[in-house]
Amino acid sequence: MRRHDLDWLRVIVFGLLIFYHVGMFFVPWGFHIKNNIIYDWLVYPMWFLNQWRLPILFVISGMGTYYALQKRTATQFTFERIKRLGLPLVFGMLCIISPQVYFERLAKNQFNGNYFDFWPSELFNGIYPEGNFSWHHSWFLPYLLIFSIILTPLFLYLKNNPNNKFTSWIKRITVKPIGLYAFIVLLYFIEALIEPFFPVTHALIDDWFTFINCITLFFFGFLLISVQNTFWNTVVKYRKYFLITGILSFGIMLFITHQYKDSTIRHFIEAFLKVTNLWSWILALFGFSAKYLNRKSTILKYANEAVYPFYILHQTIMIIIAYYLIELDWSLVVKSSIMIMGTFVLSWIIYEFVIRRWIYIRPFFGLKKRAK
Repeated sequence: MRRHDLDWLRVIVFGLLIFYHVGMFFVPWGFHIKNNIIYDWLVYPMWFLNQWRLPILFVISGMGTYYALQKRTATQFTFERIKRLGLPLVFGMLCIISPQVYFERLAKNQFNGNYFDFWPSELFNGIYPEGNFSWHHSWFLPYLLIFSIILTPLFLYLKNNPNNKFTSWIKRITVKPIGLYAFIVLLYFIEALIEPFFPVTHALIDDWFTFINCITLFFFGFLLISVQNTFWNTVVKYRKYFLITGILSFGIMLFITHQYKDSTIRHFIEAFLKVTNLWSWILALFGFSAKYLNRKSTILKYANEAVYPFYILHQTIMIIIAYYLIELDWSLVVKSSIMIMGTFVLSWIIYEFVIRRWIYIRPFFGLKKRAK
């Protein structure tokens, strides 16, 4: 049975990604281009969102894999993943990401000339950031593709042996809310022991913390959906407790960050608070969405197909808009509103009148072809 609440969560979280990337233009964290005024206070809502927005997407992707494997063989599933993730990735790197790099080079005075002086002649002069070839925000796609290929044999075993001891144990512990927190044990060791040595790069080959952490969350998603109602009943029943735990753990984490200097003890405490916080918000969001959003909707049907093209397009459109706002003496509210509305509206126009209607371009944005 299709989980409409998972579709809603996927749409909502990808929608939040637009707000998050607009925020990156204004905060002191590293980003491709930056506003002429930086707002330090904006770090706090951005930090809150950053705790769980990507983890929940990998968990949802793991859950989606469970459904995809119910009606496909391993070979069919692998080719479907390559077509749905690999093709948009290659197309995006060649045609969608390059304008982001071009406008970054202009903003940093690293290139002079129009876009067609830059593309394609300058595109293949090296790997970003030294060169210009990159997958930028589309890094999610190669990671998800590799996770799917690596874990398919294990997923098929679990699917074909639903009463195996491991799945039966997962079903027993997820009856109680404390059992769901058993999942943070592995996340904690990854956060505490691997994260300090491998900074996030999204470059795949040297990004060991991100790789191990995200493939674990992906695997957790498959496990949780495989026990079906046992999991959903627990998150719905205890959703308010998960929400309270998320609020408290994030608050304590903020307090420790401001009150105590960096140390080994602080690192291990923060690691525990971080995984508790992100997992609590994930469980709370699953609980509230299962309670209130698990229903069909015409809007959801449209948005569920549109969300992937929006994801591919949004950052390029946003950076182009941002480039022309950098030096303007306008407020945060005005600039961010223009970027948010402009990104949504232009992404929708391109999706509705080009991607959605032209059957030969749809596969390049991860959509199935329709009959003429």
